[in-house]
Amino acid sequence: METQDQEHLRLLTIFHYVVAGLLGLFACFPLIYAAMGLFLVFGASKFATHGETPPPAFLGWIFVAIGLFFSLLGWALVICIVIAGRSIAARKRLVFCQAIAGVECIFMPFGTALGVFSLIVLLRPSVKQLFDASNAKA
Repeated sequence: METQDQEHLRLLTIFHYVVAGLLGLFACFPLIYAAMGLFLVFGASKFATHGETPPPAFLGWIFVAIGLFFSLLGWALVICIVIAGRSIAARKRLVFCQAIAGVECIFMPFGTALGVFSLIVLLRPSVKQLFDASNAKA
C-alpha cells in the first residue's frame, strides 16, 4: 500500500514535468528578440529609404545576445526541473530538489505553487527518511 508521502512525491514528479514543459515553451519567446536582432544586422539596410541610415549593426547583435542568453537560461532551468522530477521519483538528491523548488518559486503562478508545495513535502522528516532509505540501498 502506498503511503501519503509516496503519493505526494509521485504527484510532485508529474507536476515537475508539466511545469518544465510550460517553461520550455516560454523559454522560446526570447528567440523572437534574437530574430529581430538578426534582421537588424542583415536586413535593415534593404528597407532603408533614400537619406535614411539603417540602425548600427551592434544594436542588432545586442538583441541577438540578450535573446539567446535568456532562452538558454530558460532551457537550462528546464533541464534542472526535469532532473529534479526524476530525482524525486528515484528518491535521490534531496538537497538539489529543495534548491530547484526554491528557484521554481520565481515563476508565477505555476512555478510558485509547485515550489511551495515541493518545499512543504520535501522538508517533512518522513520524506527525508524515504530519500535516506533509497540512498542506503544504492
